[in-house]
Amino acid sequence: MNDRASAPIPTGAGEPKSRVSDFPGGLRVRATWGSSGQAAAVFALSEVGATLVDHGALGAGAEGDPDRLCRMELRVETPGGAWAVRLATVIYDEPRAIHWDDAQLFIVGYGFTVYAFGARTGALAWSHQTGTPVVELIASPRFGHVIVQSEVETWAIRGDGEVRWRLAHSDVVGAAELIGGRLIVTSINGDVQAIDPDTGKQGS
Repeated sequence: MNDRASAPIPTGAGEPKSRVSDFPGGLRVRATWGSSGQAAAVFALSEVGATLVDHGALGAGAEGDPDRLCRMELRVETPGGAWAVRLATVIYDEPRAIHWDDAQLFIVGYGFTVYAFGARTGALAWSHQTGTPVVELIASPRFGHVIVQSEVETWAIRGDGEVRWRLAHSDVVGAAELIGGRLIVTSINGDVQAIDPDTGKQGS
């Protein structure tokens, strides 16, 4: 822990949150995130010994200074070493991530942005703006893309960052999961939709 550990927390904000998760391939991931204006408190919890790149400008967009927004630091320990990135979003959000082994990418959804990092190096392969908060990330060896579910759209994005297909929804999506080879999308009103995850075609 560095000497910024005593950084003040904005009035009315809680302590930054932290979560440690293990992923296939020997990846151990620690995510730390906070509310708007808590950048100093979040970064005070940084660990040494990893290459660090700040991608805050990608999530901040036209909002300007990313440190005025919600910030997150992600540290990934791999068998070959550790890397870390810092991200930003205009809304408070808990990060979600998957290890897409087939493409050798570590996919992170945070706020309105999805990031694809080289799983072993942390190099940014691509980023994608969803327009609404990311709800779920899904990858499977059955199809050659990652499913990005936002509140109003489903995206199928290939390993090179190109969109394979996109599907808009009339209701806000609250959950998405693979069941029996189908992508099952559930709206916040409880409506259920079955989608072919390979083509994006709708049907039962």
